[in-house]
Amino acid sequence: MLSPAIFASNLSNNFHPSFPTFTFKETRNKQKRLSNNDIRNSQNVLPPVARVNNRLFVQHSPSRASTIALSAAVVSAVVASVALLNSQQKSEHDHHGGALENAAQRSADSLGKIFHHAQRTGAAAAVLWQSLRSVLSSANHEVRSGFEIRVAALLADIAAANSGRRAAIVGAGGGAVVDWLLESVTSPKDGGGAQAESARALAYLIADPNVSAAVLGRPNAIPKLLRFIFSCQPRRNSKNKKHSRHSTFDMSDSLKGRSMLVAAIMDIVTSSCNNAEQVSFKPSLSGNAETRDIAAALQVIEEGGLHLDEPPEDGDDGSGDSGKKGIGIKILDGGTTVLGLSRTSWIMKLDNSNSSHKELLRHYTPEPLIYESKYDNSLARDDMSAAVVPGLWDDLLYEHVAVPFASWALANWATASQLNRSRIQELDQDGNAIMSALLAPERSVKWHASLVARLLLEDRNMPLNDSISDWSSSLLSTISHACKHEDFSLAKVAFSAFLLSVERSPEAQKIVMEKGLNSMRDIAKQTSKNKQVQEAMAKALELLCTRDFHLSLEESQKWSGILLPWVFGTFSSNAIRSSAIKILSQILEDYGPKSVPVSQGWLVMLLNEVQSSIKKSNDKQASQPKSDNVKTSIFNSNIASAAQVANQLANAVVILSAKQLKTISNTVDASPLADFLALDPLAAAFKNLKIDSLPKLDAADSAVATLKGIKALTEVCYEDSLYQGMIVDFGILCLLRRFLLNDDYEKLAAIEAYDLSSRSHEGQERKSNGNGEPPISDVKDSSSLRVPPTAHIRRHAARLLTILSHIPKVKKVIIADETWCKWLDDCANGRIPGCSDPKLQSYARATILNIFCDDQINERPGGGSDKDGGVTSNNNLCPRYDDMIFLINPHLPHWRCPNKTNGQDASSEDISMSTSAKHSSKRKPDANTPPIDVVFVHGLRGGPYKTWRISEDKSSTMHTLVEKIDEEAGKLGTFWPSEWLSSDFADARLFSLKYKSNLTQWSGASLPLQEVSSMLLEKLVAAGIGNRPVIFVTHSMGGLVVKQILYKAKEERHDNFVKNTKGIVFYSCPHFGSKLADMPWRMGLVLRPAPTIGELRSGSSRLVQLNDYIRHLHKKGMLEVLSFCETKVTPIVEGYGGWAFRLEIVPIESAYPGFGELVVLESTDHINSCKPLSRADPSYTETLKFLQKLRALYT
Repeated sequence: MLSPAIFASNLSNNFHPSFPTFTFKETRNKQKRLSNNDIRNSQNVLPPVARVNNRLFVQHSPSRASTIALSAAVVSAVVASVALLNSQQKSEHDHHGGALENAAQRSADSLGKIFHHAQRTGAAAAVLWQSLRSVLSSANHEVRSGFEIRVAALLADIAAANSGRRAAIVGAGGGAVVDWLLESVTSPKDGGGAQAESARALAYLIADPNVSAAVLGRPNAIPKLLRFIFSCQPRRNSKNKKHSRHSTFDMSDSLKGRSMLVAAIMDIVTSSCNNAEQVSFKPSLSGNAETRDIAAALQVIEEGGLHLDEPPEDGDDGSGDSGKKGIGIKILDGGTTVLGLSRTSWIMKLDNSNSSHKELLRHYTPEPLIYESKYDNSLARDDMSAAVVPGLWDDLLYEHVAVPFASWALANWATASQLNRSRIQELDQDGNAIMSALLAPERSVKWHASLVARLLLEDRNMPLNDSISDWSSSLLSTISHACKHEDFSLAKVAFSAFLLSVERSPEAQKIVMEKGLNSMRDIAKQTSKNKQVQEAMAKALELLCTRDFHLSLEESQKWSGILLPWVFGTFSSNAIRSSAIKILSQILEDYGPKSVPVSQGWLVMLLNEVQSSIKKSNDKQASQPKSDNVKTSIFNSNIASAAQVANQLANAVVILSAKQLKTISNTVDASPLADFLALDPLAAAFKNLKIDSLPKLDAADSAVATLKGIKALTEVCYEDSLYQGMIVDFGILCLLRRFLLNDDYEKLAAIEAYDLSSRSHEGQERKSNGNGEPPISDVKDSSSLRVPPTAHIRRHAARLLTILSHIPKVKKVIIADETWCKWLDDCANGRIPGCSDPKLQSYARATILNIFCDDQINERPGGGSDKDGGVTSNNNLCPRYDDMIFLINPHLPHWRCPNKTNGQDASSEDISMSTSAKHSSKRKPDANTPPIDVVFVHGLRGGPYKTWRISEDKSSTMHTLVEKIDEEAGKLGTFWPSEWLSSDFADARLFSLKYKSNLTQWSGASLPLQEVSSMLLEKLVAAGIGNRPVIFVTHSMGGLVVKQILYKAKEERHDNFVKNTKGIVFYSCPHFGSKLADMPWRMGLVLRPAPTIGELRSGSSRLVQLNDYIRHLHKKGMLEVLSFCETKVTPIVEGYGGWAFRLEIVPIESAYPGFGELVVLESTDHINSCKPLSRADPSYTETLKFLQKLRALYT
């Protein structure tokens, strides 16, 4: 508060009358000549004075001096605002008249500069000055009251002018003017005129965003405004009510000012919580708020009332209801607003005492609230009406502002600083005040209370109170109600606090898991198109069910109908999708075989999503000319096959789900799987299903459907990185992990066998007891149940994983999963019973190598080298193994990433065990790494393993179909490169290639020779094959494929690849064509020959060109060649009565290229030319000698 001396100095420095002819001496003389009559008619007198005698203040009582000092500060601020002087002149003054005279004289030079400003508001200054003279001369209560009204009114008028004048008012006197306005609005006096005008002035100031923070940030501003809100209550039933003089202000003027301030406050309160897009809250209050201010806000929030400084009249509190201090609001359906009162047993007295912080905390111990009685189901109670709520006040405009304003202030303080949050935590240790706000029906209270809860929970340094679990329940109720009414701004801020409560409090997790899942599911359904709410819900559910608590089987089934749309939904973000995948993964982990319908449904939706994406892409390219090449035809064939497989898999899902549904409920709507079966891929199949007569489908059938689904998905995606990334985003890794590491279908089959056995036993007991009941008709012998093809599922899942393992996201996921890494390594080493398949072992090792190798090791920024003719060399890059390249004996130690891995740099068996070592370590080149590579390439209808079996005899078994020409030849399960060559020729890495080769189109389309070779060349180069000496061992058409690969490598300037190819072994290679190719080509209408067969016809110019190129390499000494020739006809088609069509597929004139060595195999047909009977068989010994010779030459 300003002293009289400082006031006089400010007045002399800042004020100048409208008439410049008056000097300071003249004004003092005119002051002496003024009479009392002049004072009473002050409005007609010119304002000729600019100085005040300090002795006038000394003669008044202390209260009078205080009033005059405050008024003086106001006058100083008004004049400063009129002059547009926003900075105060600070100088020291003594209490003697001479010092004040000198200060006034020093400021005389600046008066001329502000003359034109003072001239525009001279009339207002005159009125203000005359009012001040009246106070100073008479100093009676009535005049002082009138003066305060005039000052407040003038301040309000000036504040209404422009932002510059509002800033001047706020800055004047170091905020003393604002303090006086806040003090004036605290309680109505003398009719409330000064309060009304002060409220009007404050309304303009608070509404201005440039000065609002400065006003509300004044000490005790919040408690004073809260007092103002409660003081606006109209008084009723007062006895002997004293009527004070209203001066020139009537009741309508009083209500107008108050209403303006209330409206300004509510604008501030609601402006921060109306943005549905983002929760933005810029604090406007101090970061070091006084403890009593925070306590006042907490008191209003928790108890709904505030102790007014004004004592009640005649024992009446002014409301007509003794003891009722609180305000409660109920917003009923239909828009009815209800205000009520709550009794309090403790009211904090807000005075001006200087109580310490700790002392205030010690006294602030409110009684615990009983939420059930105070806010019992506040969101659900719709049976209230205004007629039955006691304590309603006549004027409903102001009372419901207090709690929202207090909660707004609390949110402001909490946002401003950690210090404020710690004080809030100390004052509300039990969390009851925050809980009261969360339970309040008023929207803005909930919004700001949710923000406060979030801020308190975000601060990890603060201890948790016992009300966190109650907070989470209330927050969830708020979210549900907000989403129901599409109030997404409130839902979002409540969700932010709810997530933190669930994350930090196990008790909150328990409460929500027990009572809140249904509400969460309803919210998820209501807000399916609101991404932000869905993200928060997905994150909340992830926090709940991936830690200590897990969803029950029934809840898992209910949520599956929401989780899968989260994965594939149009409105799903990456965060939603990630959370949904984690939850689904946990469900599959928890319930294994019982969750098979969910995993199958997931696979169906993956197939449908890829098909839909392909269809959209094709529609965009519809205007372009259609391509008729074989590759496009194969792709379209794969798409059609995938669609058919998806329908079959959907039927399997529906039937299996219906079986579970039949055991739970007879109605679909009551089933936990109702939402799941209503999903798009399954709804049509379920609609056509008759639950009373379900088709026969067992675990083996379900497994076969899953196997087909994996194969179809692989064929569609294996060459397109876009679709590979798509299925990774949609959670294929979760499914693949489940298929690889678990035997769900075998367990499902065991459950079915047990059920059948139990039912059979029950039927026999009924029959033996003579009940006359027939045995159950559908009971089968459990021994007749088929074994699910789990091994095939695992192998094809591993194949797809190998294809995807080059994607960085996949690498990151698998490296982080130590269990998965260990399984892959154990499988590659043959330590898992279910991993005996050599293809599966190869896939596992290839995946490990792809994942743990760094693709950027020592990569040269310039691209290629001079040696390679500008073509990039792969010497220093980690190899990338595709599904078409199989690693023979993947358990051997030389199968590891060169130079650098993300794990240990020891042996291969430890490569995946070291995932805990996240750093990469360089290692020196291993001297024991084999110096040479041997690559096996099969021929028509062959395979990477079956072509190289050990033979039982040299004559092929006859078969009725030409397409199965190499299906059963040799001993099943044998593989001589692995069993013999790996030990006899240990200084080599052994590979086997796979490509699709059909004899006719009845078995599906296959690529032409050139496209197959180009694709294989790309795979070989990526795998690092060709960086060291390499020898190809080929059978039949495989020889032509290798020749085409070398020719393509020359065209694409892969010089290292051509240079390092040191030898080729040809087993019955049709260098100049095959009679087998001639036959289906001539019978094209019947056999429909594949495009590859057309290229193998006798006399093909392309074959001659390729042979000439290989002859050129051999002649230059770059390439050695070994050829084998068959001598026996091969049965092609078996007829009736033992008749068979036999053919010499590759005669000797075609098997010998005209250069290199030739070995004629006696009594050997085409199929068995590459299948030795023993290690002494020439087809093996000659090859071994050839390999050893080349090793000696080039290593």
